[in-house]
Amino acid sequence: MISLLLPLIYISFISLGLPDALLGAAWPTMCLDFAVPVSLAGVVSVTVAMGTVVSSLLSDRLTLWLGAGKVTAFSVGLTALALFGFSVSSEFWHLLVWAIPYGLGAGSVDASLNNYVALHYASRHMSWLHCMWGIGASVGPYVMGSALTGGLTWNTGYRYIALFQVCLTAVLLLSLPLWKTRKQEASGENGAPRAPLSLKQILAIPGAKEVLIAFFCYCAAEQTAILWGSTYLVRHCGMAEDVAAGFASLFLIGMTIGRFFNGFLTYKLSDKALIRLGQGIMLLGVAVMLLPFGTVGAMAGLLLIGLGCAPIYPCVIHSTPDHFGEENSQAIIGVQMAAAYTGVSLMPPLFGILANHISVSLLPLYVGGITVLMIFMCERLNGLEKR
Repeated sequence: MISLLLPLIYISFISLGLPDALLGAAWPTMCLDFAVPVSLAGVVSVTVAMGTVVSSLLSDRLTLWLGAGKVTAFSVGLTALALFGFSVSSEFWHLLVWAIPYGLGAGSVDASLNNYVALHYASRHMSWLHCMWGIGASVGPYVMGSALTGGLTWNTGYRYIALFQVCLTAVLLLSLPLWKTRKQEASGENGAPRAPLSLKQILAIPGAKEVLIAFFCYCAAEQTAILWGSTYLVRHCGMAEDVAAGFASLFLIGMTIGRFFNGFLTYKLSDKALIRLGQGIMLLGVAVMLLPFGTVGAMAGLLLIGLGCAPIYPCVIHSTPDHFGEENSQAIIGVQMAAAYTGVSLMPPLFGILANHISVSLLPLYVGGITVLMIFMCERLNGLEKR
């Protein structure tokens, strides 16, 4: 029965990525309709991110109470409601209201599904599932673009994605008998029921602080490259804005393709080896951007950094039960998601301040510095495991 569930989880990961790039794709039109500055897109994004942090921290408690299947179905339904709310918003503050349930739903489904797959499926599926997220994140802007170029409005683009989420929610509700039961999920190693862990208890687990800092750094590096890659190509390399917008996607292309092939590499290499391989490729990409290769070097560097990012996120998540035990994995992964969204919220805007006051040419050094700290924390975690 678990094999019948796997395709549905793949679709859920696609749906998780679908809304992620909608705001960026639609904002040039939305900000005109709402008569607000372009910069206020960041306020919406941060509101969503804060919601995901809260729900990620609560994921262990929610999964023990409801089970992964119900949490996923409810969270996707909450996301669908929020997206529909976006589609009927007529004032900017409406977006901020709907950003709250959107963030809460996205954080819950992300933490719950990642832990479920880490516990019940091989490492290759984790890589391919996150490849599905990349596909969803790439398709979302095309849906919005089709709505806008087809004579419709951004509201319709949001409505299309909301409708998909509603249909997925219905399918998830019908699939609940396929999921592992709440009793199985709520048991420790000896089969006895366990209580949800507090944040203090989680941080007291050996290696927890190291993996949280490492995950913070990974997501900070990834999102900084995504957000500022195009600006780097324009201001540092002198590329035309419309051309740079297309080539900046090299990072996401590298990451999505890398995760597809990473699934096959898991047959030969361990999660730990793949994480180290990815980190090495990231540093290689940073080095290529720093060398005097001009525009070609900048584009190749972005592609390599994206390729290096490919195995890190899925392999860190998949190795969590091995590092910390199955009974602690949901709690650890929930806090990992919270650390990830915190990194996404804080570090790319911080680079924006540096770029504004110093130079955008600092991008490879900034990403490289974060990557070095991530490597240090991962190796500290590996050292604790050997002891």
